[in-house]
Amino acid sequence: MAELSRETLALPGGSAQVIWRRSERARRISLRIDARHAAVVVTLPPRSSKRAGMALLLENGTWVSSRLAALPSGVTLAAGERVPLDGIPHVIHHESAARGAAWAAEGVLHVTGDADFLPRRVGDFLRAEARKRLSALACTHAARIGLKPRRVLIKDTRTRWGSCAPDGSLAFSWRLVMAPPFVQDYVAAHEVAHLRHLNHSPAFWGLVAELCPGWEPASDWLRAEGLSLMRIG
Repeated sequence: MAELSRETLALPGGSAQVIWRRSERARRISLRIDARHAAVVVTLPPRSSKRAGMALLLENGTWVSSRLAALPSGVTLAAGERVPLDGIPHVIHHESAARGAAWAAEGVLHVTGDADFLPRRVGDFLRAEARKRLSALACTHAARIGLKPRRVLIKDTRTRWGSCAPDGSLAFSWRLVMAPPFVQDYVAAHEVAHLRHLNHSPAFWGLVAELCPGWEPASDWLRAEGLSLMRIG
């Protein structure tokens, strides 16, 4: 996907930062909110014009502006900040100690060592927890249907919670570990279902329901709360 340009435009609901992209795989013009950059991304198929993209943007200008206005402020991984783990808020607390380490207990994320390295240690801790939880969930779901992911990766993505590559590799955003366990379980089941159905067909959703009965509340939770997690780190 190639980025064409960035600009600030006046929309019906107010001004907005717009990122224009062109994708060879896109079949239609689409709009997506990029929480990291507090912008709207307009993706154009190969033969679609920017004018057509602008028309869709203006048509949905009020929606775009309201979504951008609703974005929470970014949260840094610094002492005193609150970050969730398994959906439970934890206060980052720095403690002086010669050896750097990080662990969570009773609503506190303890971090020791040089204060300059605190953000990195918090990030490393959350990534390690994400790897442990999501790898176990994905492998458990895959085993239930006689499959095995080629590998499970943890990535620093802010635009999607998980993905399944054609070679059978699964990838998850480390920020997913901040969501409640039932949400983590749903995303793991969703991506495992793609190992059999690399689409969103009725058969795919049937398999998701088999792996994760009653998955709808988890999907609703991500729609309602996901952007706030994407703004962390």
